[in-house]
Amino acid sequence: MIKVLGMGNALVDIMTSLDDDNILAKLSFPKGSMQLVNKESSNKILKATSHLKQVQAAGGSAANTIHGLSSLGIKTGFIGKIGKDMLGEFFEKDLKANHIEPNLFISENESGRAIALVSPDSERTFATFLGAAVELDATDLSDKLFKNYNYFHIEGYLVQNHSLLEKALHLAKKENLIISLDLASFNVVEENQDFLRNMIKNYVNIVFANEEEAKAFTGKEPDAALDEISSLCDIAVVKVGKKGSLIKRGNEITKIGIIGAEPIDTTGAGDLYASGFLYGHIKGCSLEKCGKLGALLSGKVIEEIGAKISSDKWNAVKQSVDKYQ
Repeated sequence: MIKVLGMGNALVDIMTSLDDDNILAKLSFPKGSMQLVNKESSNKILKATSHLKQVQAAGGSAANTIHGLSSLGIKTGFIGKIGKDMLGEFFEKDLKANHIEPNLFISENESGRAIALVSPDSERTFATFLGAAVELDATDLSDKLFKNYNYFHIEGYLVQNHSLLEKALHLAKKENLIISLDLASFNVVEENQDFLRNMIKNYVNIVFANEEEAKAFTGKEPDAALDEISSLCDIAVVKVGKKGSLIKRGNEITKIGIIGAEPIDTTGAGDLYASGFLYGHIKGCSLEKCGKLGALLSGKVIEEIGAKISSDKWNAVKQSVDKYQ
């Protein structure tokens, strides 16, 4: 049976629905940005938004993708680091409840959390306190973590820890895992461009990037960026928002549209796209079907608050997924 291992920042998402954007101005947060904050700033934001509707869920980019795969019936595991606190306990329980094998290391520091401030137009503004999540280190990794898996999915947010990412990719390659990388925000890509290029060329099979990330990596518009990224790996995927996605393998290029959806919150759209695409790849689907599965899950998750499709909607989603196989 095919198994997928993920690795990323173990965060608890605190999704907060804003009545308007005034609070963003008060907090001096540019709308749509993702900012790293310290514990004090995180607590300040929580206090300022405590009167608003909030939903808590285990998160982090790679964890969201793994959750989607597990919900589709794929055997999965996740590597991350949490604190000895209520948020860390919540994160671990969430993995287990969703049949994801937890490979979690424990820190003395607080667990990481991402406060997502969701505007009425569904745009998200993130204030992320990484906490224990950022302490995941190359010394935590060993061969045994990667054994009995077939795929390894990693988020680009970890690229700032070069030794961690390089060791993880080396160990995954050593076990002959198919490796997929979802690039992080464009500023992370810009700051680590040369290192990323080398890692992709030497280790990665599948690269996911949105339009901004692709441009930060190549300096080019989507079509040209797709060509350049695909020259470094087996399959390149560039997501172009409402225009869908572009996929290239060798000389084969596929363009995928989006499904009709009523967006409430775009959090997790890219993460769940990766879930659908990888599910199709595992099942031996064509690039077109892989892309359509990605678009399906991406379209479904943006109709809800948070980075996951709710459990009561998965049965309907699975029925739609079955039509593509």
